[in-house]
Amino acid sequence: MTFSVQRRNPNEIMKLNRLGCFHQSKLSFLRSFIREFKDWRFKNEIFELDEDGYGTAVYSVSNRQRTYSLICYANKLDDSERSDRVIATKWDAAFVIHDGHPSKDDIERLRNNVPKQEVGRCSFKELALSRANKSVRVFNHVVESLSSGKQPDKELLNNVGYLYRTTAVYGSGKFGLADRYRIKDRPEINGPFRIEMMLVYLVRQFTFDQVNHIAEKKNPNNFVKLDIDLSRQLGIGNSTGLGMAPFIINHPALLHQWIYVREEALKQIREIKHVTNNELGIFKRCLEFSEKNIDNWNTSSQFQRVKIKQLKQDIQKFESKYDLSINDYEYFWDKTYKWTEENLSYEGIEYIVSLMMEPYDDIVGQLVPQMSADEDQFFNIPTERSTRELKEIIEKSYPNILAIDFSIKKSNENFWFISKNKEEPRIASRFEEDGSQLEQPLAIARDIKELYDRLSLDENQNLSRFLENNNDLRHIVRRCYVVEKLPYAEIQDNSIDAELMPIDMLRLKLSFFGAQKFDPRSDKWLRICMYQGAPLMHEISLSNDTWIYN
Repeated sequence: MTFSVQRRNPNEIMKLNRLGCFHQSKLSFLRSFIREFKDWRFKNEIFELDEDGYGTAVYSVSNRQRTYSLICYANKLDDSERSDRVIATKWDAAFVIHDGHPSKDDIERLRNNVPKQEVGRCSFKELALSRANKSVRVFNHVVESLSSGKQPDKELLNNVGYLYRTTAVYGSGKFGLADRYRIKDRPEINGPFRIEMMLVYLVRQFTFDQVNHIAEKKNPNNFVKLDIDLSRQLGIGNSTGLGMAPFIINHPALLHQWIYVREEALKQIREIKHVTNNELGIFKRCLEFSEKNIDNWNTSSQFQRVKIKQLKQDIQKFESKYDLSINDYEYFWDKTYKWTEENLSYEGIEYIVSLMMEPYDDIVGQLVPQMSADEDQFFNIPTERSTRELKEIIEKSYPNILAIDFSIKKSNENFWFISKNKEEPRIASRFEEDGSQLEQPLAIARDIKELYDRLSLDENQNLSRFLENNNDLRHIVRRCYVVEKLPYAEIQDNSIDAELMPIDMLRLKLSFFGAQKFDPRSDKWLRICMYQGAPLMHEISLSNDTWIYN
């Protein structure tokens, strides 16, 4: 009889207190980007900066069929003008991914538009846009050190982890950029967020080239370049706020694919009958090396400090109490996973789940291409079905939500809206601030409960007739039929509850990006680090996929 395990129950996994404990893994987008593009040619095409590091640079990524280019504009910025907030209008640098090799006219056209961001306009030739600010303390320290002929302080670099941090990475038609449909069928960027991952990776290289350039111009006779090993230990920071949170609500089919692939990878690994010593060795090495990363995970957030402390305790418990030997039993990973469920917190469980994927290139490799979704195919509502069937779908798919009491104030505390200044999602108290009449349709749990109550009034209608009289709930009816097919498409929590922690939503998404060192600055925004430890541009073809644990 074939041994089989079930994928984990969506009604348990899709709770925010668990999703907010997800970590990067071999499935994460920045890691799969490195694997997929390691055979491409990365090149610095133009580097025209003045002695203070201001000017233009162009980097290209090419194979035999296609080229993408990052155009960088570095600008002088007074300290009083520097802000990580999305409402800022000036940044230390602005970047755009151009489809192909840019002409001189393209570079000049974009010079007059990219640094302006919202005020400027790109064209269908541009695929993604970003802006970034220096970590001034670290950047200046590195310049001063290199220009005086010595390497910067390693501990400072490890603690911060980057020279620049981006404040946004935009695509899919914003600011005149190419719409997604123009490029979605290109096989080399078929994976999710490939262009955005490319942009961030190339920006990282620019930060090294810029700091070396400034140091050389400052003291050409005595300067030294930033050490390769130190460079490799620096990534790109990012400041991320509420603008990212509704994405996972607004894209249920895509969310399902991300979670489903992760759950399918875990299922297949748990079903492995015989684990080799080499596979176990990879797991152990990644576990050992990753502990150093956790020790360098610094934050001023008490919320995050508690989670880091719990993670450390879980790992210590796992190493001291669990027998990491494969000599005595079959289905080692299944037993390992069951032990974590019985003995560790969510932080520890999801961390071990990520590590279990490390030895299995073949399993992960065939699953990564499934992490995109054509959401249009789930748009139609099967109006020929009955309201009774719809009610049964809700009972099966939303038991946690049906248990919520929306008659109490706590369950209705917040509302989501779009800010007038920046057209970005925000959240506010319904009972303390005006504007709830402009509420966005993101209160999915409340609307599910309302739909269920209305269906209970008459369970024998045709769905088309029901929608004639309940058109205000059409968006929720559609979601129910999405979840019927895609069980991991819905967060099983109340997005307007008084106790909502939006950073759990941010961390969920960022874990799939491959972010590290989550550093919440409130319950609504946080800083992260990306590509720390990744191979540099000149060595990407030789990269080892476990670089993230170095």
